[in-house]
Amino acid sequence: MTTVDYVDAGEAVDQGNLSGKVAGGEVAPPVTAGIDYERILHAREEPQNWLTYYGAYDGQRYSPLDQINTENVKRLVPAWVFQAGTTGLIAGASTYSFEAAPIVVDGIMFLSGWDGWVWALDAKTGVEIWRYKHAVPFDVSLCCGNVNRGVAVAQGKVFFVTANARMLALDARTGKRVWDRTYGDVRAGESATVAPLIVKNMVIVGSSGGEFGVRGHLDAFDLESGEHQWRCYTVPKPGEPGAETWPADGEAWARGGANCWLTGTFDPETNLLYVGTGNPAPDFDGEVREGDNLFTDCIIAVDVDSGRIRWHYQCTPHDLWDYDSIGECILFEQDGRKLLGHFDKNGYFFVLDRTNGERVGITPFVDRITWGAITRDGQVTAKLYPDKEGEPVHFYPGPAGAKEWTHAAYSPKTGLFYVPVQDTGATATRRRREFKESIPYWGAGVQVDIEDMAGSVSAFDANGEEKWRWRNELPMCASVLATGGDLVFAGEPSGEFDAFDARTGELLWQFQCGSGHHSSPTTYMVDGRQYVAVPVGWGGWAEGFLPGMLGAGHGSALMVFALPEPV
Repeated sequence: MTTVDYVDAGEAVDQGNLSGKVAGGEVAPPVTAGIDYERILHAREEPQNWLTYYGAYDGQRYSPLDQINTENVKRLVPAWVFQAGTTGLIAGASTYSFEAAPIVVDGIMFLSGWDGWVWALDAKTGVEIWRYKHAVPFDVSLCCGNVNRGVAVAQGKVFFVTANARMLALDARTGKRVWDRTYGDVRAGESATVAPLIVKNMVIVGSSGGEFGVRGHLDAFDLESGEHQWRCYTVPKPGEPGAETWPADGEAWARGGANCWLTGTFDPETNLLYVGTGNPAPDFDGEVREGDNLFTDCIIAVDVDSGRIRWHYQCTPHDLWDYDSIGECILFEQDGRKLLGHFDKNGYFFVLDRTNGERVGITPFVDRITWGAITRDGQVTAKLYPDKEGEPVHFYPGPAGAKEWTHAAYSPKTGLFYVPVQDTGATATRRRREFKESIPYWGAGVQVDIEDMAGSVSAFDANGEEKWRWRNELPMCASVLATGGDLVFAGEPSGEFDAFDARTGELLWQFQCGSGHHSSPTTYMVDGRQYVAVPVGWGGWAEGFLPGMLGAGHGSALMVFALPEPV
């Protein structure tokens, strides 16, 4: 027997303290002190700002700003660049990606990065004011890259989640931590990537980790104190409504997935939060979870005061293809009806009555759909799926979907939806495995196609009729942005940032950003000048949506564009 003398290695140094920008060292103006529920309700009335994740509660990703328009967009030039950079080791045996949507309030930008980074920047110059770094354990379980999709701001605070499933509030002036709450079990494989949503006196977030066999949930915290307000589980336990859609014996429900890892939308008149839920677990082995598996692959309407599900619509019952329905729920009105539009990973565009979940329309939005079919009256028929052990099955779309998590936009000016489309297939081979906590629980080996793929930015009306399509050789893997200047902005995997005519689809402007796009651009105005900001940084779960570019340069820059200033 040997004796080992352990040497005190001291304490780890926070990387944020080695940047020259220490939290509290510099102070931002108190621009978020006046941000509250009422102001976010009327976000469109101050188009110079981008106050919340989608720009407004309706999820339209539309700005009325029109200084940059179809006539002058060809003159767009870089205004400034913020280099986030990469330092040291990052958590998880996976790659990072710059996926955030920049928030802007009265000339100050708040931006999150991967691995626990948050920055406050001067939105006019790009000068960094402060930065915060959360210490994320290196061994946290992450299925799909070390990513974060954005922050929320209200009452003088910046809210964000971390990869190790924590909800944090920072002082928006200094970047110093105000409160910190844990809302997921990292030992079980839970994590967090979602941009928080402020509703009333609450900050609402969802969990990640469906690929590890966890039970998904939404959580609400008090803005001021961080006190937990409610939790909404998205898989029912025995005895609850929907439990009959899971096996009666065993614990399939307890590891059923249905994580809500994208930000929801909200209608103050219905008092409902509209959220898409993720895949069931295991992703591809349906024999261990017979039934429709509610509330996986659903659009759920949650009462924001109680956290209870009021209605649901399931897009892919008994999912065998990893078709999360986490995509945004875009709220709009037509012919006096309050509607909701949702582009699902399964390749279909769903329009629902958002007051009760009634189906209004279903149409395909991608060319190749072979996994099955959904009729206009909602009947789902599965055709190709990995049902036999060791037998490969090829299907379209692949598990990243005909549209990944990246967002569509809707312009109330044109009445059109603009969608980043991925036309890519995959082969899944069922491989049954015993459930073990924090170990990936896919139920198959998956290989996404590296050839015979395509993409597009496509425009649809609310009836599902395609109005135009801009075709690309590669899938479109980034969110789009629509503006009052009749423009649609979208980024390509190969680095180009594009501006299209919102009415015709004509490509009007293009700029090579040096790395692929997998984020959500936003637009704002400072001192009478409109800017368009887009985080650029390829990576994340690239093997799932474009494996042929897995080795492409990551990048880690925020690019900001504007028209030239008058000489």
